[in-house]
Amino acid sequence: MAVNGYSPVQKALHWSLFVLVLLIYALTYGNDIFARGDPSRALAWRLHISFGLLLAALVFWRVALRMARGAPELPSSMTGLERPLAKIGHLLLYALLIAIPVLGILLTWFRGDALSFFGLFTIPAPFVPNRETARSIRELHGLCANGILILAGIHALAALWHRFIRRDEVMQRMLP
Repeated sequence: MAVNGYSPVQKALHWSLFVLVLLIYALTYGNDIFARGDPSRALAWRLHISFGLLLAALVFWRVALRMARGAPELPSSMTGLERPLAKIGHLLLYALLIAIPVLGILLTWFRGDALSFFGLFTIPAPFVPNRETARSIRELHGLCANGILILAGIHALAALWHRFIRRDEVMQRMLP
């Protein structure tokens, strides 16, 4: 479905997800900054999980809006190679935005921990902890997290390239 531009809600979700991804990634450094047993380390982990669950909910909302509303057409000035690269890049971003929280949830449960959303509600692990499975999921979760930072960086560079080199309206479509 072709639309003229992104809605204000789509724009807000885009930038909220950007900030959340950076915040969640930063919270992973709680393990490096705080010593084992330090309450701040446990707080950083709980916040990482809570913000990860918020990310999952916002990603679900964003994907639902994208499916319902579509996206603006790519500018006609984009070359034959740029068009599929843009589509693949967006598809990969969405795939990682879905995979990372799913893997995080599974990791938490396979560690034997319950999911807690800012202490408002808790979802216990539905299966027995398994350290080996948790370790594998943790590696994949980390790879995906690093991958989304790299891909988001490329995405941002492409937007800046469109704005300052191409001088087209691609970047403007997602600005407030």
